Amino acid sequence: MTGHHAFRGLRTLALALAVTAGSLAAAQAETKIKLILNWKYEGPQGMFFLAQDRGYFKQEGLDVTFDQGNGSGAAVPQVANGAYDMGFGDINALIELAAKKPDEAPVGVFMLYNRPPFAVAVKADSPIKTPADFPGRKLGGAANDGALKLFPALCTIARIDCAKVEITNMQPNLREQMLMQGQVDGVFGYITTIRFAAKGIGIDPDKQLRLIRFGEYGMDLYSNAIIVSRKFIKENPAAAKGFLKALNHGVKDAMADPKAAVDAVAKREPLIKVDVELAKLQATLAEDMSHPEVAKIGLGEIDDARMAKAIEILVMAKELPRTPPVSDIFDRSFLPPAGERPTVIKAGM
Repeated sequence: MTGHHAFRGLRTLALALAVTAGSLAAAQAETKIKLILNWKYEGPQGMFFLAQDRGYFKQEGLDVTFDQGNGSGAAVPQVANGAYDMGFGDINALIELAAKKPDEAPVGVFMLYNRPPFAVAVKADSPIKTPADFPGRKLGGAANDGALKLFPALCTIARIDCAKVEITNMQPNLREQMLMQGQVDGVFGYITTIRFAAKGIGIDPDKQLRLIRFGEYGMDLYSNAIIVSRKFIKENPAAAKGFLKALNHGVKDAMADPKAAVDAVAKREPLIKVDVELAKLQATLAEDMSHPEVAKIGLGEIDDARMAKAIEILVMAKELPRTPPVSDIFDRSFLPPAGERPTVIKAGM
């Protein structure tokens, strides 16, 4: 090999090594985020997976891992104990933890489910028509169900005696079946979840069920939000901001093409029924994410006065030891600019 060719070979090798080193450095520079979802893989989570599949997290220098959850309430302690950096969980469970252990509680940074989805479902011919009819009855729900955890608050607001209501726990997949078989008089759950679970076992929710919605009895509460550990926020503020920017992009993509969002879920869980999960996503957009305030403040944001009232309701109903300020519960400083966040929530935009 001549000196000239040797030099060219060395230069090519040096460039290759530089590119490899640069790629490794870029990979090492990505901030890892572990997030626990609210439930098993389902259609409404498509916005997360679209953001991942389309590279939006990567663009923000993030390496994000999503794990299936076991209830919206369960996500909060999982983030609090350090098992996860972030979660998609019930802000009301976060309020309760912040009242009891403020130093351990995560903080909400992006409100996705801004309408109260909490309900008790009874059979359409049941004599139970309002919360006043609950005493003397047997109600059931999964241990980590958000509606069940909020039942003491509903009892206080509706002025009924919780002690006279028998509560039983059940596996989530048995909920509607046990209700229709008469093993319980009512079941706790999220409105959309109950309706689609019922359809899945051949029950027509419009004809065979009655939903007693917490929101109609003075509980205009927020629901599921992106929550982040305080340790992660302190150490990785730019990553928290980048995550929300990417997720916001995923939400807009899911609204524009709901089928693509559900297909992204199906890549992770091939056994889902795409048509059912598509309808579930569309219902989530129309119901859980469409509070009238979104038109004014945009998706992801909260109204401080509404949140303060929600905190007061929970503190009073659950006799919590302190009333956390709104700033302990929600930090808006990581939100994408208002002009980038949706103000109209609907599928097929």
